[in-house]
Amino acid sequence: MSDSEGPRDAVPDLARTLREVLPFVHAYLPEIVDLWVASWTKTMPEIDFEARRGWLVDRIAEHLANGVHVAVAMSATGDVRGFVTIDPKTGWLDQIAVHPAVWGAGFAEALLAEARRVSPGRVGLDVNADNARAVAFYEKQGFSRVGEGRNPRSGLPTLVMEWRPK
Repeated sequence: MSDSEGPRDAVPDLARTLREVLPFVHAYLPEIVDLWVASWTKTMPEIDFEARRGWLVDRIAEHLANGVHVAVAMSATGDVRGFVTIDPKTGWLDQIAVHPAVWGAGFAEALLAEARRVSPGRVGLDVNADNARAVAFYEKQGFSRVGEGRNPRSGLPTLVMEWRPK
């Protein structure tokens, strides 16, 4: 095909291409913390998430000690681009974050699929009520609003959302 006949096959942006979802290993922790800070800083710039790095490290350690499943989404370039924590006993999804550079590229959907695989009967979570982008995402993924609450650290209102198989 000549250039005048149309565009050549597009080369995929491998940094935005999901390769796989893998179980957590400690070597991923620095990338997890970096992407968590980047994601939350973009979502809620009025809060200093840089100062909360230690909290996340402690939270991941607590999850691992309590049998909570932690998984990471890897790009085709081998970078950690997202992670999820899901308690297989309760179905509670405590953390899900995707690096802003890959928002909309399928990483969040893959992480939710992993959460549903680990907890096939129910996935519950809190989401900041004023995070319209996240609320819309969860609703598109089949979650329903089942309650309201407050974030214990920020005091901001939250929505309790839940997914159950149909």
